[in-house]
Amino acid sequence: MPYLKLNTNVDVDNAKSPELLSQLSQLVAAETGKPERYVLVELNTGKAMLFAGSAEPLAYLECKSIGLSARQAKSLSAALSRQLETALAIPANRIYIEFGNCPAEFWGWNGSTFG
Repeated sequence: MPYLKLNTNVDVDNAKSPELLSQLSQLVAAETGKPERYVLVELNTGKAMLFAGSAEPLAYLECKSIGLSARQAKSLSAALSRQLETALAIPANRIYIEFGNCPAEFWGWNGSTFG
């Protein structure tokens, strides 16, 4: 049920995308305590984006999950920032992350919802 969407202006080679997706999926599972089999990660690279008037490397992420706490959001922010700095050379001050705690009854899967 956790969903992570990464938008960045950094080009990621098609050969490197699966590895980055896997790293992000494992990170989200570990930080949320949810089984990785429920984690969905979307990667959008090479986008036309501008932050603070600059097209230097940047990222915007959306991270949503059932039961996401403020503590988990803070921990995820640190972990995702470290991962993106290592993998894509995006400094933490060029990353925005929007977190959302979605009620279980509004999260659909397998023809129903979790609530």
